[in-house]
Amino acid sequence: MNQEKIGKFIALCRKECGYTQATLAEKLGITDRAVSKWETGKSMPDVSLMLELCNLLKISVNELLTGDYIAMDNYKQKAEENLIELQGKKEKANKSLLRTELVWLVIAILLVPVHGMINYYYPNNNGTGVGLLLAIIGIIMFVIYFFRHYEIKLK
Repeated sequence: MNQEKIGKFIALCRKECGYTQATLAEKLGITDRAVSKWETGKSMPDVSLMLELCNLLKISVNELLTGDYIAMDNYKQKAEENLIELQGKKEKANKSLLRTELVWLVIAILLVPVHGMINYYYPNNNGTGVGLLLAIIGIIMFVIYFFRHYEIKLK
């Protein structure tokens, strides 16, 4: 997916429908800066907004993801290409997340023996704050992991 091409397509469709960035943003419940970022290719619309955006711009999601109007004879092929590309991006993001989590895990595992060695070789290090620092790092790592993998919903 070419974000710049998609952004130019969003701008074109928005203008064809007679919307300004501000009016489109208002209808979607977002800021006009977000629309500007889409149109310049700096970001993509959130998945939760895509259907509503497409309805307002009178285009399909496949046309949005392709960044061009799609003729009906090419529609199925373009839809499959978009799905394959989205799946590839999702897999790449998951691999990146896994690598990050592995790095955090290695750091966490290495910090415990390091703290033990510091206490063993320097038994008079009371009050240095190393234990507190390691505990804070562990809590931060746990919170990051928790919020990445679990969704909290309030009733």
